[in-house]
Amino acid sequence: MASDRPDFGPFDDIVDRLIDNLGSTLGTSLGEPRDDTPRQERPAGTGTRPRAGVRTPRLDRFGRDLTAAAAAGELDPVIGRDDEIAQVLEVLARRTKNNPVLVGDPGVGKTAVVEGIAQRIADGDVPPALVGVRVVSLDLAGLVSGTRYRGDFEQRLTRVIDEVVAARRGIVLFVDELHAVVGAGAAEGGAMDAATIIKPALARGELQLVGATTVTDYRRHIERDAALERRLAPVRVGEPTVAQTVTILRGLRARYEAHHEVSIDDAALVAAAELSDRHLTDRFLPDKAIDLVDRAGARARIRASRPEGTDSAHVEGLRRARDVAVDAEDYERALLLTREIEEATAAGRGPGSLTVTADDVAAVLAESTGIPVARLTADDRRRLLDLEDVLHRRIVGQDEAVSAVADAVRSGRAGLAHPGRPVGSFLFLGPTGVGKTELARALADALFGSENALLRFDMSEYSDRAGAYRLVGAPPGHAGFDEPGQLTEAVRRTPYAVVLFDEIEKAHAEVVATLLQVLDAGRLTDSHGRTVDFTRAVVVMTSNLGAPLLPGIGDPTRETLLAAARMHFRPEFLNRIDDVVPFHALGEAELRTITGLLLAETTTRLAVQGITLEVADGALSWLARHGHEPGLGARPLRRTIVRELERRLARMVIAGDVAPGGRVRVDAASPEDAALTFGAG
Repeated sequence: MASDRPDFGPFDDIVDRLIDNLGSTLGTSLGEPRDDTPRQERPAGTGTRPRAGVRTPRLDRFGRDLTAAAAAGELDPVIGRDDEIAQVLEVLARRTKNNPVLVGDPGVGKTAVVEGIAQRIADGDVPPALVGVRVVSLDLAGLVSGTRYRGDFEQRLTRVIDEVVAARRGIVLFVDELHAVVGAGAAEGGAMDAATIIKPALARGELQLVGATTVTDYRRHIERDAALERRLAPVRVGEPTVAQTVTILRGLRARYEAHHEVSIDDAALVAAAELSDRHLTDRFLPDKAIDLVDRAGARARIRASRPEGTDSAHVEGLRRARDVAVDAEDYERALLLTREIEEATAAGRGPGSLTVTADDVAAVLAESTGIPVARLTADDRRRLLDLEDVLHRRIVGQDEAVSAVADAVRSGRAGLAHPGRPVGSFLFLGPTGVGKTELARALADALFGSENALLRFDMSEYSDRAGAYRLVGAPPGHAGFDEPGQLTEAVRRTPYAVVLFDEIEKAHAEVVATLLQVLDAGRLTDSHGRTVDFTRAVVVMTSNLGAPLLPGIGDPTRETLLAAARMHFRPEFLNRIDDVVPFHALGEAELRTITGLLLAETTTRLAVQGITLEVADGALSWLARHGHEPGLGARPLRRTIVRELERRLARMVIAGDVAPGGRVRVDAASPEDAALTFGAG
């Protein structure tokens, strides 16, 4: 049975009608003069002050008055954005095209600039034309919400604009994510989008707005609407430096100390800026540094209120892992775990101390990235001074190469190298399997805390002209234009990295030409016009040029390798490289040492299962002898260990011949034996 109750329509329509009736009634009763002049006949920019008594019920419903919030002390202080604020104020004071758009990456502080303007207006520190102006943040999503029928959105937005126009430039709208106005409302069945509705008011100078959007969204949405774009004045908001971020954090410190009821060390602020800049490379300052401080404050407060012993299980797990590392003679990992135990123990302090330190910031970052706390808090200077020792633990028989790389990296980090170039750029020359790629991996781990900081590009995949497009992105009109360049995007996300171009001699000439800008200027521009910074990266190129001339296991001369490189590469390419590093062929002693390093990895994996592996000297010599193939370096060694040792051990573990707590001894009477001997005990 159909209901006899009348249909009053959507609730939002009822609210709008009530606002209409109440607005006209209140305006007349209070003696507010009515302005019946059609909008088309009003002179542009009439008056510079808001009319007294003008009410904006719809704008109040769909917006937030930032000026009132600033006067009430509800906004955070804005620090270090005086230049951008001055540019926006200049645009707002213009007679035409007085609609600034803040363009910048997410998290750099675009909204903070607008809040800074609201604070200045509240303080009266603005040009006369802006005294008393309200800055209102418009909720575009709220405007669209609930508009179910054709024309609902247009009517609602038009009424909001009418209220702003009635204020006669006494209100400045702030539209965050300005690109959303293009197409907003049209998807709801409306005849036009928000951009089409606001353009006439912008053209007449009756409506002023401040927008905020990213560089990508401005290009994709705003620039494509020429009629809208020509009425806007972009203002670039760049990412602050680490030093500027520290200043911003110091200005915000009191707010976060009051919220979390903690005190924040200055060292914690510096650590938040530096560590976030180095390790959170897919986000931007100051937002990512502020997040670290906020999380560290919350973490310190929560841990201070925990019962004693809450973290004992975690600490006990770290201790067990350290014992395993010591048994496996992996002393570097044992040292890192010891430092993590100390940090975890300190983090579980009681409520008597509520100070956020640099260690708290490092612990929060470690939880997000998986990088050990000890790596984050290690002294960078000590790491650089000990760089040769760290690299020698993994690189065998290449003393000259290790020293050359370490010296060049230290010069770059000390500021003695050219400031506009990468930290270091190297061409590794030598036969296959001698440690060229392994040195790049070890360098990434030693300098940047993880092998994940190695960005490897196999140049055999870039042997044609299209390879250059894949590195920096396809130009407009080509397939894949919307896809970012593989090289530029990787370095943009991970600026602190070792960039490895493996087998560079296989790259197309245009690919090599593209790298000239990286080696000389430390930057590269992608197909979308974005400049990527390489000055915090180490560039490594490897090549086997000259290797076929070497007679088996021997010592290639530097001159032989350089001559092969000069025959293949152009002089302008070689002249831009910091150092051409020769790698020698490996002798029997080096191969035996490498065999021991590879066996240590197997020993560590078995130790995790509680099984002890003992490899006698005879077995070590046997594996080194049978794993050596002239001309292939150390690469066959790993295959030999897997085939002759690890597969046999796997069968023993699965068959139950050796159980946790057991011991396996591997030996060989002489290198000429047919196979290794295994004994379980």
